[in-house]
Amino acid sequence: MKGNRNEYQAWLWGEILLAGLLGASLALFLAYPILQTSWNMPELRLVLQTSMALAGLLVALLAAVRFSVEGRRLDLLLASGFFVTSLSAFAFAIGPQFGGRTIQAAEGWSALLGGVLGQALIAAAPFLRGRTKYRDWAIANAVAAAGIALLVAWSLLRAAGPALPSLDPTGNNGQPFYLTGTLALQALIALVAVVGWGERFRKRDDDLARWLALGFTLMLFAALHLVLQPLLASTYVSQGDFLRILAYALILVGAWRAIRFAEFGRAVAEERARVAREIHDGLAQYLFAVSTHASMLEAGAPVEEVAPRLKEAALLAQQEARFAILALSSASGTAPFDAALRRYVEFLTADGELEVDLEVDTSISLAPDEQIEVFRIVQEGLANVRKHANATHADVTIGARPFGERYVTITDDGDGFDGDETPAGQGLKNMRARAESIEGGFSLRSIPGRGTALEVLLRT
Repeated sequence: MKGNRNEYQAWLWGEILLAGLLGASLALFLAYPILQTSWNMPELRLVLQTSMALAGLLVALLAAVRFSVEGRRLDLLLASGFFVTSLSAFAFAIGPQFGGRTIQAAEGWSALLGGVLGQALIAAAPFLRGRTKYRDWAIANAVAAAGIALLVAWSLLRAAGPALPSLDPTGNNGQPFYLTGTLALQALIALVAVVGWGERFRKRDDDLARWLALGFTLMLFAALHLVLQPLLASTYVSQGDFLRILAYALILVGAWRAIRFAEFGRAVAEERARVAREIHDGLAQYLFAVSTHASMLEAGAPVEEVAPRLKEAALLAQQEARFAILALSSASGTAPFDAALRRYVEFLTADGELEVDLEVDTSISLAPDEQIEVFRIVQEGLANVRKHANATHADVTIGARPFGERYVTITDDGDGFDGDETPAGQGLKNMRARAESIEGGFSLRSIPGRGTALEVLLRT
């Protein structure tokens, strides 16, 4: 906690220093108008606009990926805001110029309003809490709704025709008051974003919030530059444009760091869950059996009856521990998997009650997550055959068909069952869930009196 507080204080002092430098430079430009620089370079302005729109799209995509991982409403608004800002810039400010047309007043106002709407969504994002269950189309729906609103606004603005005020200054009258007011609104939204994201970084230690606050500090002063230092025309480039480019670069770096952290966090969580499941499903059960048999010996049970069971349980626990180490490692290849699976079949068939033919195609490769899940599916499947099917023989095949389709099949000569009359047990549900966890297909066919056939198709 102390480390987080120190990190926030370091960020806060950096924020104060950045705001002080930007404020001092703005004051200097205002005090000495001769220092104010702007260039009538429409080609450079188009390049800068395109670069910022592309950077915004990248940030939106990265935020959308984090939303798909974590489902937070904050990321929903963040992705939607950057999408709206960039898409409105492409549609109303950049696209017409690539088409060789001059930007009309309706298009200029639509691009400006799209930027205001997008930044408003981004500024509101840090104040949201919680997660949403509806992730699949949430961002697309939000962007579509904003897009429809902008399209309606553009249609109304275009219908106004010559009555629509221009965004470019005319004569020596300076910047129109309505444009100054809109730019001032942008500056206010940027200030809200700085406060919101800074506060989120203080409370949640969210690394992305730190970068967003820094980026919107630059955007705040970029908007103030345009409010206090009006341009002669929309084809001009000024200091504010370069501040915005730098802001997008900072935000893009922060978004990239955030998505990498989110993916890493998801991988760690999945690995922890997998390790816990393996300990519960395998090793813990055999250790419990060892403990039970030891307690029976302490209670005076005959040694000649309990000792073989105790030895078998200890050997199974040892085999489980070895397999867990091999399967949970990052090593590739199927040799450890083959050895573990054959060893398990030997233990299972040692009493002669069930005969199992195991065939593994050594030419196919199984990823580490596939190894552990396939092993558990075979283990669960053979356990069901032994306990419930009254079978004497089972075949297990792990192989590949033409065109590289990998599969796992388990068949037996047991009693079979009618799936319509007999509901699926927990064992079948577990196997289906394990197949889905490795993106595999699961199918089961059983005929009363003619046995059962189970198949798992592995991902391609």
